[in-house]
Amino acid sequence: MDNIKILWADDEIDLLKPQLMFLEKKGYEVITVSNGHDALDEFKQDKDIDVVFLDESMPGLTGLETLSRMKSINESTPVVMITKNEAEHVMEEAIGNQIADYLIKPVNPNQILLTLKRLIDNKRLVREKTTSDYQQEFRQISMDINSGPDFKEWVKIYKKIINWELKLDRSQTTQMMEIISMQKSEANKEFSKFIIKNYPSWLTSESDDIPVLSNNLMRSHVFPKLKSDRPTIMLLLDNFRFDQWKVLEPIIGEMFKLDDESHFCSILPTTTQYSRNAIFSGYMPADILKRFPQYWVHDHEEGGKNNHEAELLTDLINRTFRKPLKHDYIKVTNLNVAKQVQDNIHNYLNNDLTVIVYNFIDMLSHARTEMEVLKELASDETAYRSLTKSWFIHSPIWAALQKAAEQDMQLIITTDHGTIRVKTPSKVIGDRDTTTNLRYKVGRNLNYDSKDVLEFRNPEKGGLPRPNVSSTYIFAKEDLYFLYPNNYNYYNNYYRDTFQHGGISLEEMICPVLTLSPR
Repeated sequence: MDNIKILWADDEIDLLKPQLMFLEKKGYEVITVSNGHDALDEFKQDKDIDVVFLDESMPGLTGLETLSRMKSINESTPVVMITKNEAEHVMEEAIGNQIADYLIKPVNPNQILLTLKRLIDNKRLVREKTTSDYQQEFRQISMDINSGPDFKEWVKIYKKIINWELKLDRSQTTQMMEIISMQKSEANKEFSKFIIKNYPSWLTSESDDIPVLSNNLMRSHVFPKLKSDRPTIMLLLDNFRFDQWKVLEPIIGEMFKLDDESHFCSILPTTTQYSRNAIFSGYMPADILKRFPQYWVHDHEEGGKNNHEAELLTDLINRTFRKPLKHDYIKVTNLNVAKQVQDNIHNYLNNDLTVIVYNFIDMLSHARTEMEVLKELASDETAYRSLTKSWFIHSPIWAALQKAAEQDMQLIITTDHGTIRVKTPSKVIGDRDTTTNLRYKVGRNLNYDSKDVLEFRNPEKGGLPRPNVSSTYIFAKEDLYFLYPNNYNYYNNYYRDTFQHGGISLEEMICPVLTLSPR
């Protein structure tokens, strides 16, 4: 055991010699003081104190007053209140000030030891257990990755990896986090091979065995769940990944219970322009261009690429339902619109279906690329998840959903695609009309390393529009990102470890669809 340091404050400290000797024999270092003022001085000076034992009824500065001041100095150090007084208001105040535990005098040594084990050794025990459990499952996951899984099995593998990533994250097991990161990279390597082999055939297949793609999301996962007597809100969070859902799940779970967790596969490219237009039209991008040429804007052309989702959704609803479906579509791109949604959420419950598209997470990932301060705040996967959680808790959309949960309604949360932290550059050469996206390129006479990409020299085979007669689409595999030779080193450093989308990865393509109802 590392040398655990205890600060013990009690005006009758001399009467505690048996307990102190017991702790020292067990290898604990104990600093003793006899009043609250000395306890605070010691607490301020010694940054290595692991736990504080604090007598509640000291003269002068009371235990509760000392506790309050200690928490203002360092909130994370656990404090155990020791008291003769079992009065309810004393306990409530102590608990309100975030005590880690309390003991009733006279305290016996075994009680103290159990408290220390729980407070100090708990993290170590959890870390060791989590590490041991993951080590046992590591081999099974590796076998699953290399067993030729189909899409449903890939979903299971991805969810397993994410669940372990989150467990190891919570237990702060740094060494194991590096190992699971390597395992996720290995999974993405095999998943990319799987997509390259199977994706083109999915676009022409009528089999029930193929994944639900973006263009069938509404028909497969939303429309069948609509009920005439129960309004549905569909919340589409742009750029929302499965791991981000898992950190939001406990928060949302306070107001909603999860009725169903499904998944769909985002089409390529995994970007808003393509995947979200496909979701709301029910068509692949090439068919959107044929049927609604007035709505499609090519990558290299000026103008908004998702300005007609409401019209596309209305057309899809009219094609699908025999009788009119009362519906609404709201796109949230700024705080004012978000607050309007919060204010009007009860009005939306008069519809059969209300679709709310919320762009914050997509903006967050792009802003992180551009702004140094956000690169610091979301420096890795853990921080990116934490930032998502912090935003959601304080967002108008969560306030709106809490209001909606007061009524009998249904909530469907989904996304259009995910995002991946890119690490490996791949050189591409193209003309000035070639798209700027780092995970896919559309252009003429593209020069690239074919082993790094899925290519569609004939865009129609990928269900994609053809901006020019000789246009080719390429999609980056795994954690690759495309760079031009000009200023290569500068852009390599600038974009490495940023969150991008458009290519082939588990994070970008496996998208959650969550059906919930109020508790």
